[in-house]
Amino acid sequence: MSTEPAWLPPLIALDSHGNCWAAYSAAVYAVFKADFIDSQPFLRGRRIGLRREPKYQNREWAFWHVIQEGNVEEGRTPDLRRCERIGWIRAIIEHAHDPCVKAWENRRDGDRRLLLWLEAQDFLVVLGLRGKNYALLITAYPTDRGHTRRKLQREYEQSQKKAGPAV
Repeated sequence: MSTEPAWLPPLIALDSHGNCWAAYSAAVYAVFKADFIDSQPFLRGRRIGLRREPKYQNREWAFWHVIQEGNVEEGRTPDLRRCERIGWIRAIIEHAHDPCVKAWENRRDGDRRLLLWLEAQDFLVVLGLRGKNYALLITAYPTDRGHTRRKLQREYEQSQKKAGPAV
């Protein structure tokens, strides 16, 4: 891994919370809450919102989605790599203009999406574009699997040939 950008927050480690899931998830949620509920980031004039319902354990749907992995929504499980990087999501959104963040639009299931890929640190943020003034946090996850990296790189290169940078 290359040097991290100075604006990237440090990882939040489970062992720094006594390896206690309850304490750790509360700490991770506190960062998420500060970044997306108590205040909201903006990206080029777009307010970044999130899906709040259905709540689980008094925490918003989007929180669970960004800290868990799995293809079936009801069967998703916590992913410590996602949890550790919870603070990265807002930082990447707010630094989408930085040359180390690859940004491009695509379509998934008919929705316009903006992908923000911090390639050197293997992390992706996906936003759903909703009109000119609003975007929805869809998900964020590590991209350290070879096939995921190759797919994202191909998609990014194709997007650059078509339209140029998205941000």
